[in-house]
Order: sequence, then structure tokens, then C-alpha cells
Amino acid sequence: MSPDLRQLRYFVAVAEESSYTRAAERLLVSQQSLSQQIALLERMLGAKLFDRDTRGTSLTAIGTLFLPEARAVLDRADEAVNVVARAVRGEVGSLRLAFLATTTNHLLPPIVRTVRRRLPGIRLTTEWTTIADLVEGVLKGRYDVAFTRPPLVAGLETRTLISEPVCAVLPEDHPLAGRSELTLGELAGERWVLTPRSSWQPWHDAFDRSFRTAGFAPDVVQRDANVQGLLGLVAAGVGITRLARSARDLRRTGVVFVPLAGEFVPTEMVWSSGNTSPALHGLLDVVTELAASTDLTESG
Repeated sequence: MSPDLRQLRYFVAVAEESSYTRAAERLLVSQQSLSQQIALLERMLGAKLFDRDTRGTSLTAIGTLFLPEARAVLDRADEAVNVVARAVRGEVGSLRLAFLATTTNHLLPPIVRTVRRRLPGIRLTTEWTTIADLVEGVLKGRYDVAFTRPPLVAGLETRTLISEPVCAVLPEDHPLAGRSELTLGELAGERWVLTPRSSWQPWHDAFDRSFRTAGFAPDVVQRDANVQGLLGLVAAGVGITRLARSARDLRRTGVVFVPLAGEFVPTEMVWSSGNTSPALHGLLDVVTELAASTDLTESG
């Protein structure tokens, strides 16, 4: 049988006060109850912990050895309770973050930097990945939270962080490269380079609707699953494409980003509705506050 925490607290109080009377007052218990618990503790340990005489109460040699050990146990118990309390408040734990590849460059640095500063007890792991892997990972619990662009699928909770212009991406020597704004309809006769339809069908369904609204079907001459590959194809003069404005950070030469009139795309924070981690909800609040105070499209 091992001592319980109450007995250890009683023992430490008597040792520190050198008095059963003062220890009882400090602990808000009767002196009789205190004496009974100390006697039980001594029987449990098989050793006398205190000497009592007319001059007061003092530790025996065994009691002196036991005191730092008892304090260490109590400190560790208090620490454990504090860890649980912090976990309940979402201040400690571990979270797995996924970033859509095209958002990593401008979103990962400010988000990770801010969460580490505001929630130092949360350990973060990060990955950048494709939209299909990202959605599957959140739904299956491989990722706790992800940063991506809609449209997505059912079963996910989302919170919009930023909205930014969609741009036509043109070779720098394109006749329209000097324009401050274009309409999608003005690009009807162009050759296009786009991502494969298999990369994420909901995106392509949305693309199809916008092209139909503009009155044409794009002449797609090549497809590439990688945005940097698309930018390279545009720079090489193979065709044009359309991307969020923040993608311009991925290539500074050979291409020009021209906003498409009235077209914007949000970036969303995504998590599973079944994820009840307090750490997750702490992160959601911190990132939401960050997005409200910082232009995340210009961060990095």
C-alpha cells in the first residue's frame, strides 16, 4: 500500500510548520485528523517521521530523508494537474497541419510562427500536399487542420481566412500583358494550360461553369498537376492559365499576373467536424485572429 497525496501534503505541512497545531490550521483540518493520518503514514512506511517533545515537533533522520521525496511527488502531481488543465484550454498537445501546395509559401510561415508564439505548448507537424490527399487526410484523421481552396466535399468544417483576386497568367510578351484587368471572355481565343481533371473534379466543375458563363470552352493544349509546372509552361509560351494572385510568388520572371474582373477565390481553414481536440480549437482561434489582422496573401 502506498501513501496518498493527502497524507504526503499533511506530512510536508507538519515538517514545514514544525507543529501539528499550526499545520492543522494551515490545512483547515482538525489536529486529531492530522495526527491520525501522520500515524497511518508512519505505519505504512514502517518508520517514525517526527519526534515530539516539549520543545515542539522535529523531523527524525528518516523524516528528513523523506521530505524532499514527498515534495517531489506533490510537485509532480501539481504539474500533471496543470498539464491537464492547459490541455483542456487547448494550450498543449500536438497538431498535424496540411497546406495545399500553392498556399504553403505565403501561409505556412506566418501561421506556424504565430501559433508557436501564442501556443508554445502545442507541437506542430506540417506537410504540403495535393488537394485530393489533403481532403482525404482531414476526413480520415491524418491531418487535424488544413489550409486549402474550395470547392471541397461534405463532412468538413470550414472557415474562410482570406479572399484574393483570380488572375490570368500570361507570358510577359503577351499582347494583353500590360492590361490592369481582363475579363475571362477576352481570353476565349487563347491556348490554355490547366491542371488534370483527375487532380480535383470539384475545381474543374467550377472552372467549367465560369468558362461557360464567359461564353467559351477553353482550348486546353497541355495539363500539369504542379502549379510551378503550369507557370513554366506559360513562361515558355505554350499557353495561358488562371491562378490565385498569391501564386505569383512561385515565379517572378517570364509571366505576368493580370486580375480577372470580378473573380475572387477564398482560402479556407478546414477540419473534421468529429475532431474534438481542445488544441485544435485553440489553433483555430489563433489563426482566425491572425487572418483578421494580417494580409496573409502578402505574408511569408
